Amino acid sequence: MKSTDSMRIGELAERFGLAPHVLRHWESMGLLTPAARVNGRRRYTRDHVIRVMTIIRAKAGGLSLEQIRGVLDAAGRAERRALLRRQHEELGRRLEEIAASKRLIEHLMECGADDFTQCPDYRRMVESAAWPRNLQDEACVIDPGHVDVAQGRG
Repeated sequence: MKSTDSMRIGELAERFGLAPHVLRHWESMGLLTPAARVNGRRRYTRDHVIRVMTIIRAKAGGLSLEQIRGVLDAAGRAERRALLRRQHEELGRRLEEIAASKRLIEHLMECGADDFTQCPDYRRMVESAAWPRNLQDEACVIDPGHVDVAQGRG
C-alpha cells in the first residue's frame, strides 16, 4: 500500500477477516482513529492497517478492548510497560494452566486403565492441581509399553 493509497472500510475489514461493523465499533471505543471521509465514506490508510493488526494481536494475547485502549492511550512508556507487564504475568499463568491441561490429556491418550479416573497417576496429577502447588513439579511418568492391570495403571 502506497502512502497515497487508501481503502474503504470493507476492504480493510476483509484484509483481516473482520466484519466492517467491528471496525466501526473499535472507532466508537477510541481504539481506531476515525478514518478520513471521502464523499461521506470512510477511507483507511497504512496507519490504520498497523493499528488494526496491533488490536488483533493484543486481543489474541488476551487483552480486553478496554485494556488495549489503555495500552494505546498510555500517557508514556512507563505506564504502557506497567499495563503490559501485568498482562505478561497473566499470560504466563495461563500458559502454566495450559501446560498442566496438556499433560493430563497426554496421560489420558496413553493411559491403559479402563476407568482413567481410577488411574493412580491420573489421580495424582489431578489432586496436585486441586491444591496450591507448583504443577511443573508434577510429571506424568508414562510407560506405554507397560500396563499394570492388577493396579489399573497405564
